[in-house]
Amino acid sequence: MLTCPICSAPLDAADNGVVCPVGHRFDRARQGYLNLLPVQHKNSRDPGDNQAMVEARRDFLNAGHYAPVARRLAELAAERHPAHWLDIGCGEGYYTAQIATALPDADGYALDISREAVKRACKRNPDLTWLIASMARVPLPDASLQFIASVFSPLDWAEARRLLSPGGGLMRVGPTNEHLMELRQRLYDEVRDYADEKHLALVPEGMTLQHSETLTFKLTLVDGQARANLLAMTPHGWRASAERRASVVDQTEPFETTVSMRYDYFVLQ
Repeated sequence: MLTCPICSAPLDAADNGVVCPVGHRFDRARQGYLNLLPVQHKNSRDPGDNQAMVEARRDFLNAGHYAPVARRLAELAAERHPAHWLDIGCGEGYYTAQIATALPDADGYALDISREAVKRACKRNPDLTWLIASMARVPLPDASLQFIASVFSPLDWAEARRLLSPGGGLMRVGPTNEHLMELRQRLYDEVRDYADEKHLALVPEGMTLQHSETLTFKLTLVDGQARANLLAMTPHGWRASAERRASVVDQTEPFETTVSMRYDYFVLQ
C-alpha cells in the first residue's frame, strides 16, 4: 500500500527496498525499516527525538510504568476490527507492539520522523511495516486505513482525515490536566494547564467524536533511574531547572505521581 513520498505514485518491492514507476528508490535498512523521509521534507539534519530521549522512554515503558495505558489502547483498537491500521508518531514502538498483538490479522503500519526511534521500534515486531516518514506527508493512499492511533504525538488532522476510509476512526491518546501533577508541582513554582480539550477545536469537518474516556492511576517510582527516565522522555527534562530535576531524581524515598490519560475516538462519516 505504500506510496512514494516524492510523487505519490505506488511503491513496489525492488531488491532490498521499494521503487515507484518514476524511479524514486528507497532502500530498506538492515534493521528492517524503510526511510521514506526525503531530505527536502526535513526541517533539520536529524529531526525528531534524539537517542537519549528515545532510550529513556524505551527503558521507562519497558519497566511497565505505563502498562495500563497501553493495555487500554490495545483493547479499544481490538474493538474496532480494522483491516489496515497505522500508529502515527510511534516513537520507539511500545504502544505499537501492543496494538499489533491485539490485531493479529490486521495489516499494521507505524511511522515516526525520528530515525533513532524507528531504528529501535522495528525490533519489537518484524511483521509490521516500520517507516521513517513525516506525519504531514504519510506515504499511504487516500482512504486506505480503518484505524489510526496517535499517542502523545502531534497530529496533522487533515492528513489523518485523508488516510481514513469512511467509518474508520482515529484514537487520540493524550494527557489530561491532572497528568503528572505532583511531579509538575515539584518542578515549577506555577503549574501550567495542559488545555487537554484544545484538540477538539481542530477536528476537521466530516469527523465526529464517537467515544471519550479517561484512565487515571497512581504511579510510584522507587528508584532514581526511573524518575530520571521519566524526566528525560518529557519536556520537563529540559524545561525545569537542573536543581529541581535533581531534587526529584536524588530523593531517597519513593515518588508518587498521578497518571491521567484521555482517549478520544473520532470517526470519519
